[in-house]
Amino acid sequence: METFDFIGDVHGCYQELTAWFHKAGYKKNGDKYEHPDGRTPVFIGDLTDRGPDSTSVIELVAAMVEKGTALYIPGNHCDKLYRYMLGRPVQITGGMDTTIEELKALSPELSKSIQNTFMHLFEKAPLYLRLDQDSIAAAHAGIPEKYIGQSGKSVKTFVLYGDITGEKKEDGTPVRRDWAAHYTGKRLIVYGHTPVPKPRQLNHTVNIDTGCVFGGHLTGLHYPEMTYTQVPSSMPYIPEKFRFFPDI
Repeated sequence: METFDFIGDVHGCYQELTAWFHKAGYKKNGDKYEHPDGRTPVFIGDLTDRGPDSTSVIELVAAMVEKGTALYIPGNHCDKLYRYMLGRPVQITGGMDTTIEELKALSPELSKSIQNTFMHLFEKAPLYLRLDQDSIAAAHAGIPEKYIGQSGKSVKTFVLYGDITGEKKEDGTPVRRDWAAHYTGKRLIVYGHTPVPKPRQLNHTVNIDTGCVFGGHLTGLHYPEMTYTQVPSSMPYIPEKFRFFPDI
């Protein structure tokens, strides 16, 4: 049976990511981490922005994906960074300035190399993954049953941003419906995007974004065991960045 370790939104927290690999039993081998039992890490998007070392996260994840020892799907921050690197007009918001400052602090040659590495990683990535004989789907912000097997603008919007209403909250972030509360599919859906204080299992869905960059934890879900490995964040705790769902 294939075994996977789904890793929540890293957001430039390289220190916590390497600590997570060590805690989960991985060993460093050159420019990648490998598990002695052959487990496959699955990064569920938002590698960069807000945290202190986005460029190192890009290099590590890209090296592992390139060598076939990890899988990756993009998040909304990944999508926006890619558009920025293409030279398209984007608003430098949501912590993206930290990644840009990192790139500008490097030599032009190294900055260009890391940008090319990220763009290649992004361009090769699927919008979402179907794994373990189609019994799991991994998507950054989740995916409803009707979109699995589909592509197109609506699917891309959902997997990157969630079930958005088009409205904005006072802080400028989009209003999102709690799609997981209404999920009735048979597949396990693993996702992140919305920071929660602890992993949220509901209706055969699991949100593993536990807000590492906001002072929470970096969480990895071990499948098929359905257990977690967590590493506490070194970042300041910002409670207003978390979404506290009522227990259902």
